[in-house]
Amino acid sequence: MYEIALSVTECLRAGTQVDVAWAVETHGFSSRAPAEALAITPGGTRIGRVLSGSLDDQLADLSEQGATGRLVDLRVGEVDAIAAGLACGGDARCLLLPAVDLPADLWPRLRDREPICLVTRLDGAQVLGTDLFSSETIADAGPEIANIFGRGASRTLVSTDSVLTVLWPVPKLVLVGSGEVADALAAAAGLLGWNTQTLAETSAAGREIAGLAAVDKLIVISHDLDTAGPALAAALDGQVGYIGALGSRRTQQSRADWLAQRGITDLTRIHGPAGLDIGAGPPAEIAVSILAEALAVRTGATATSLRERPGSIH
Repeated sequence: MYEIALSVTECLRAGTQVDVAWAVETHGFSSRAPAEALAITPGGTRIGRVLSGSLDDQLADLSEQGATGRLVDLRVGEVDAIAAGLACGGDARCLLLPAVDLPADLWPRLRDREPICLVTRLDGAQVLGTDLFSSETIADAGPEIANIFGRGASRTLVSTDSVLTVLWPVPKLVLVGSGEVADALAAAAGLLGWNTQTLAETSAAGREIAGLAAVDKLIVISHDLDTAGPALAAALDGQVGYIGALGSRRTQQSRADWLAQRGITDLTRIHGPAGLDIGAGPPAEIAVSILAEALAVRTGATATSLRERPGSIH
């Protein structure tokens, strides 16, 4: 749903009718991405997809027929499944709603890639309304829902009178520069389920970094000041949650001088040299130390040994 937020916002701003659909329950499919969603306009435009696109035609037909504001049951046959790149077909339940019926605050939060929780109330298959909860208000949803939200993973749950949709954005790791450490960082980030992008050109780096959110991470590997400097400047001017910079203290000072010459002196958000002090040596160990620091920054943890932590661990 994060991927369609900007398009839906533009439709709503223009007064264009737009329906939104996402899968909330599946049977028979090997896997699904809970955050996948499809936006449909009366003109036939489609943005996004549901279950790799295997349900898009059926959902568009229902939207055209005005069968919205409902929980709908659909089936994907083997032929359609194979065409969509799925291992097999199956059954799916989807919510299909007019975007205007969803909380208005949903779309800016999704554009900013915030974690959100939707509780959609049902009367049978008919949707009565949807409530939005954020990290700041999730306690108001009750302890059970707050506990599910607090697990930090996207998921959906269907009950007799409601549908729970919890969406957590997948963090993006942007690497500026290349080499063995960059390769190790990409491999380690893959284990965490993060999306990794490597940038080499300064102009491309600036545009990409400007769009990063608090959930994302940036690590500058390049020692070239003409590449590293603009990347760090763009990061400090944006919302990215973690800024790491590899290199010796001399390299860090050179970058600081470059930034200071351009009026940027508050470098407290830059973690450089990047990483926790775990005695890392080879590239793979360096990658682990850096990503561990990025996780600690996200959670606000002290990164001390769990043995020293009082109380329960998990």
